[in-house]
Formats: sequence, structure tokens, C-alpha cells
Amino acid sequence: MYSPTDVSFVIATRNRAAELATVVARLLDTTRCPIVVVDNGSTDDTAVVMSRMADRSANRLRLMTLADNQGAVGRNVGVAACDTPYVAFCDDDSWWTPDSPEIGADLFERHPSVGLLAARTIVWPRRRQDPFSAMLADSPLGRRPGLPGPSILGFMSCAAMVRKAAFEEAGGFSDLLHFRGEEQLLALDMAALGWDLCYCPQLTAVHQPSSVRATAAAQAARVLRNDVLTTWLRRPIRRCVNAGGRLLAASLRDRDHARAAAEVLVRLPAVLAQRRRLPHAVEEAVALLETA
Repeated sequence: MYSPTDVSFVIATRNRAAELATVVARLLDTTRCPIVVVDNGSTDDTAVVMSRMADRSANRLRLMTLADNQGAVGRNVGVAACDTPYVAFCDDDSWWTPDSPEIGADLFERHPSVGLLAARTIVWPRRRQDPFSAMLADSPLGRRPGLPGPSILGFMSCAAMVRKAAFEEAGGFSDLLHFRGEEQLLALDMAALGWDLCYCPQLTAVHQPSSVRATAAAQAARVLRNDVLTTWLRRPIRRCVNAGGRLLAASLRDRDHARAAAEVLVRLPAVLAQRRRLPHAVEEAVALLETA
């Protein structure tokens, strides 16, 4: 039976104190779940604001401060600090509907092979469904009997719940990727270990994109960089060559992609050291998604 102690919220944040405070206040007011905030070396007043909120939270809010910006790895730190079997990720500009933790915990309990649940995402202020949700709902991988939704190999962190044991077995988010598109590698590694990942529209996450963010060009370059790194970490050599070629071509267009290409080269020795091919069934599933 579900209880509020079965699901924790984990939020990795940096330099968005005001927006973070709004999200945390909403979660405190609408749920009974514990909350772990990991501050990725903010230089604003994030730590002060969160410390004050923690003092008034009846021990529901815990702040963890990192000396520098570790990107998505901050979520790993948060998950490790959780005492609950399940974790729902938020960003400092996203939150969950009040009934989602209970629904998620129940689905995990009834489906022990499921390691990750991806939610339907609603984008504020227009309150429209994120197009990515429709893509997950129509996953070419289909829905296998006994699972709570279509099988997937991708998700958005701000709309994902994980089984803590599965997340940690897969190693969490990679320190090679830092941030943007970091979800793909984790999805592949969880699937390679035999965990099921499913899209479940019964769960709802809400995203109100922050005004404090990198330029669209910088974000696109980071996503492509991490796609190349993920490909080199897990995919066949022909896929690696194709991915590298795409980044090389993009690097000739603008400085953001040129910087991304240089960052790939710096990380290449570590990538090669950590390279391991996906199991045949997972590679086939990835190829199916690419051609669909």
C-alpha cells in the first residue's frame, strides 16, 4: 500500500533561487513526499532560500550543496540521499500533480520489472501537452503484455520517476555528459540490465520553462555533443562514425558546435575506456526507433 514515504522528489538546481522556491513551495503544499534539493554550486542565494524553507518544512526538505556544477550528476547525489524506494525527478522549473506520486508508487509495486516511468508533460502557461509526450505514447516499440504502458528508450528527466535500485544499478547519469540529452545513455543502460521503461499518461508532470537558460544554439550543440558521446559509448562503429560526421559538419557552421566538437575530443579517451556494446535486443530496439 502506498504511503508518502515511498516516493521522494529530487531537484538538481543552479542559480534559479526564485523559481526553485516556487516549485518547492508547491510540492510542500500539494504532496506529503520528502524533497531533496541538490545545489550545483549556485552563486546566487539558492542555499540561503532553501535553508530557510527547510527549517519550516517539518524535516521534509533536505538541502545538499555541491562545491561546483556537476550537472545531471547532482541528481545521482540526491537519489543516494533518498530513503524511499522510488524517486520522482523535478527541475527547478517543473513539478508533479498531487496524485502522481501515489499512482507512480502503485505502478512500480504492481510491475516489479519496471525501472522507469515517463509521465505526460504539460507545458505552462498555455497548458498544452509537450509534443514529446505524443511521441512516447506512439512508441514503435509497442506495449508488451503485463506492462503499464508503451515501452520506451528515452525520457525527459523532469517528467520521470525511477525505481531507486534500478537507477543506481545502471550507474545513474554519466559525468561525461553533464547536462542536456543525458537521459538517453541512462535509458540504454537500464534496458541493457533488463529493466523495463514505460510511458504512463496516468502520471502528469508540469513544466514552466525558465527564462534563465542558455541560448537555443548552445543547447542544441550540447544535445548533439551528448548524442555523439552516447553513441560512441554504446553503439556500433558505423553509428559512431555517422554521429561524429554530423557533429563535424555542424562545427563548421557556428562556434557553439565547434566548442561541442572540441569537448568530444577531450572526452574521447574516457569514452573509449567506458565503451561497451548494448545487448543485441536493445540495439535492435534502438535501430527500430531510429528508422520509425
